[in-house]
Amino acid sequence: MKITFQGHSCFTIENHRSHIIIDPFLTGNPQAKLTPDQVKADVILLTHAHNDHLGDTVSIAKQNKAVVICSHELATWLSWQGVEAHGMSIGGSYSFEFGRVHMTPAFHGNSYVDDERQEIIYMGMPAGFVIQLDGKHLYHAGDTSLYSDMQLIQRRYSIDVAFLPIGDNYTMGPEDAIQAAEWVGAKRVIPMHYNTFPVIEQDPQTFVKKLSEKGIEGTVLKTGESLEL
Repeated sequence: MKITFQGHSCFTIENHRSHIIIDPFLTGNPQAKLTPDQVKADVILLTHAHNDHLGDTVSIAKQNKAVVICSHELATWLSWQGVEAHGMSIGGSYSFEFGRVHMTPAFHGNSYVDDERQEIIYMGMPAGFVIQLDGKHLYHAGDTSLYSDMQLIQRRYSIDVAFLPIGDNYTMGPEDAIQAAEWVGAKRVIPMHYNTFPVIEQDPQTFVKKLSEKGIEGTVLKTGESLEL
């Protein structure tokens, strides 16, 4: 399995049978090197509808005939855009051809902002995902604060890799992300959702160093860099 960081909270995951992309914010993302037309995807996992996560979902889904896995409300809206979507709700799990997905809570907002109409459309609850793939468990926390029920995740799953936001302001910051890493029992943490905009600037190397002091391995990926599991 190859995990590649595509900037902000976007990751691509590839194995011998599937191509997955999470939160495909590429157009307008100053960190992104990948363009939407270069994406090969069977599955899109979407944590919520904010523009820096929804991103290029519709165009990527259409060009690849990919299914989008997301909240029920967001899935309904995407279906109106001509996209195949599989709606889920917090706490639900479902087995797909590529693996199994468990939708976890995330404490954040979830809306689509239509600047032209000056309209905000509510899209249900934001989410994270535990993805079971090739015998591994990957936890993408989505945009979230620290919350105590993260401790329940490690009671059910052995988390091989956790993707945790560290940007602060809109999500948890580095200190809370370290606590989150301990609570979910992550063997390895990849930081995300930082340095895309000035308001979320952080030093990921300092974060990883503090993780190591807790006995947790941290890996900082530059945009386009990959981790093999």
